Amino acid sequence: METIKDPVLRLKDVCISYTAGTMAVKHVSADIEKNSITAIMGPSGCGKSTLLRAINRMHELYKNIRVTGEILLGGENVLQMEPMEERRKIGMVFQRPNPFPTMNIYDNVLAGYLLNGIRLSKSQKDDIVERHLRGVALWDEVKDSLTKRGTFLSGGQQQRLCIARALALQPDVLLMDEPTSALDPIATKHIESLMDNLKKEVTILIVTHNMGQAMRISDRSMFMFLGELVEYDKTNVLFEHPRDERTRSYLTGKMG
Repeated sequence: METIKDPVLRLKDVCISYTAGTMAVKHVSADIEKNSITAIMGPSGCGKSTLLRAINRMHELYKNIRVTGEILLGGENVLQMEPMEERRKIGMVFQRPNPFPTMNIYDNVLAGYLLNGIRLSKSQKDDIVERHLRGVALWDEVKDSLTKRGTFLSGGQQQRLCIARALALQPDVLLMDEPTSALDPIATKHIESLMDNLKKEVTILIVTHNMGQAMRISDRSMFMFLGELVEYDKTNVLFEHPRDERTRSYLTGKMG
């Protein structure tokens, strides 16, 4: 694995435990390249979603979860930032589309500004909404329905709306936790194509169970097993020449 110059995100000796003495993530260190897509793979329970959520400080919603080590964004430890400031810089998209049910499509895109108490003029709001709905290829489908609730959209449209909402605050990093697992193949193809376009603007980390998806969209891939980062390399190198037997077993279907 070659050294990544000027990584946008650095994980340094990150450990995450749910209970004393039981670590779900063990001493993970990795540098994430700017404007790239990095896939995090591994069998269920290997710690990949736990790691992703810690980057977004979601562990703080649960009192018993403990995180040690450093997660550096532009050299600043996100674990010591104000959570609101941190989540403006690191956006998150979840497995199931989750538009805010009481908000219409227009306000869903602006939710980050509304929840942070950031005042905008009507023209600024209009610009943000149109720009980011265009960015996720949703504008033409919803421009005449902006006052309808986001929940009236199809699953794939809802997920694109959630991506627009996450991107509206212009984060440096976008975390995606199995963002297509609840979608049909056509919607999945839309989201994958979208991610490939978005990496020009934002660095993407995606947790996926789908090895085919990792091969199609990611520049680099991590393989995690039992909380450890076993292997991390360019995706084509990791898939074609895995160095660790555990990686090889996973990629060949011997490990679920």
